Amino acid sequence: MSLAFVFPGQGSQSVGMGAELYESFATARDVFNEIDEALGQKLFALMKDGPEDQLTLTENAQPAIMAVSLAVARVLEKDFGVSCAKAKYVAGHSLGEYSAHAAAGTFSLADTARLLKLRGQAMQRAAPVGVGAMAALIGKADLELAEKACEAGRAAGVVVVANDNNAGQIVISGMKQAVELAMETAKALGAKAMLLNVSAPFHSPLMQPAADEMRDALAAVAINTPVATLVANVTARPVADKGEIIGLLVEQVTGRVRWRESVMWLAGEGGVTTFAELGAGKVLTGMGKRIAPDAQSVALNGAADFETFAKDLS
Repeated sequence: MSLAFVFPGQGSQSVGMGAELYESFATARDVFNEIDEALGQKLFALMKDGPEDQLTLTENAQPAIMAVSLAVARVLEKDFGVSCAKAKYVAGHSLGEYSAHAAAGTFSLADTARLLKLRGQAMQRAAPVGVGAMAALIGKADLELAEKACEAGRAAGVVVVANDNNAGQIVISGMKQAVELAMETAKALGAKAMLLNVSAPFHSPLMQPAADEMRDALAAVAINTPVATLVANVTARPVADKGEIIGLLVEQVTGRVRWRESVMWLAGEGGVTTFAELGAGKVLTGMGKRIAPDAQSVALNGAADFETFAKDLS
């Protein structure tokens, strides 16, 4: 088995997330407590009990999703003997790239929590509410159709492909009027289109102020050599050089999440035969089955999943 650990991004949050892990594993409790201390915030209480509108705020959702992913990673290692070093590669969707780095030891858990808190705040500051928008193009949508739709939408302002998730699911981002015009074009070309309930136009040039903030923040944290090779969002290729890791995380704020290409590379040149999703939900597992149907994709959410997975690896 050639293994890749993958880590979910924003949208995977829900009230109650992490509660079962907290109750079942002291290792998970330690992770949640360490993140609370690093942030000076009762984040786990918000994850467990809500309210939902506060949990879905970008500055809370980003570290919360990472917290569950890292709780899973630590439980796998300490309670089931499956360390991140057993994976040939790691990768994460948008903020999940930070989770992947934390699991692989590139950044400490505390630094990762603080970076994601800042990332969420900086993204919200970068574009006033109502200026930007994001939309999902689904059904017959592919990258070529999305690019054509964005080209038409630019008559009204900035709009780009933000997430190339898989064939039939492309996300565009930019100025609200431009996104809406691109949606009309996409529908005329045969795709379905729907506005997303997000607070900012992520992964678009409108996020440049946030990228500048992250450049300064990332320059100030300790960076270690990861125990597994990370495949980066913006290149869909492995990255090893410490300076390049920082540069790509900065570029990721405004750049495209090339998830479809990343999974294709991992299952092709990377030789990955099993994708294991660590964290809340099963979104990446579903995508993986569509992008790389010959590989196995599993979601590791709870004790039964961990035990089965560890036995399969032994």
